[in-house]
Amino acid sequence: MNSRHRFLIATVFVVISGAVSALAAPELPTRMATHWNAAGQPDGTMPKAAALAFLPAMTAVLLVVFALVPRIDPLRENIAAFRPVYDWFVVVFTAFMAVIHGGVIAFNLGYEFDFTLLVLAAVSGLFYYVGVVLEHAERNWFVGIRTPWTLSSEEVWDRTHRLGSHLFKLTALVALVGLFFGEYAIYFLVVPALLTAGITVVYSYYLYEQLERDSDQT
Repeated sequence: MNSRHRFLIATVFVVISGAVSALAAPELPTRMATHWNAAGQPDGTMPKAAALAFLPAMTAVLLVVFALVPRIDPLRENIAAFRPVYDWFVVVFTAFMAVIHGGVIAFNLGYEFDFTLLVLAAVSGLFYYVGVVLEHAERNWFVGIRTPWTLSSEEVWDRTHRLGSHLFKLTALVALVGLFFGEYAIYFLVVPALLTAGITVVYSYYLYEQLERDSDQT
């Protein structure tokens, strides 16, 4: 399977989202719930037309951006080195967006479920695959943990991404555990995600400075 085929799969998820919108439209209320609080209760709405178009349209735009990135990145040859993993991330992302869109429509059709838990479960899967991407990502300007220090050093990039890969996968697993804690579930995602972001940035800076000191001493 080549890159074109993988992007075709991603496109199918966008088309499915649009088709679901069209098929469900007659049965939906004129204003749809589109935002939920931590307890899983809807607390925000949008007009039906906007709600049905928003996620499929945004996903379609992002799909175009994802297709352009490997062509416009100054280090495009590095993206080519992990292109299959990158492409499958695009597929996973579009599937994630389709699941969220389907959940919005299902909720507004009257199906009873905790929408927040659906989102957390889907985000957990997405975060886990982000960890897979980080494990394989070569230095580039668009994909990965891009700090001044990772972009300035191949070794800092590699070691920071190894750490980031483990942390993102751990965040995904912690978030899944959080599904059993009701309205507190959101914190099992947000807190580890913020810690992961902070730790990887600080680690990249610390590692870069350490390598610079070691270089000066030799």
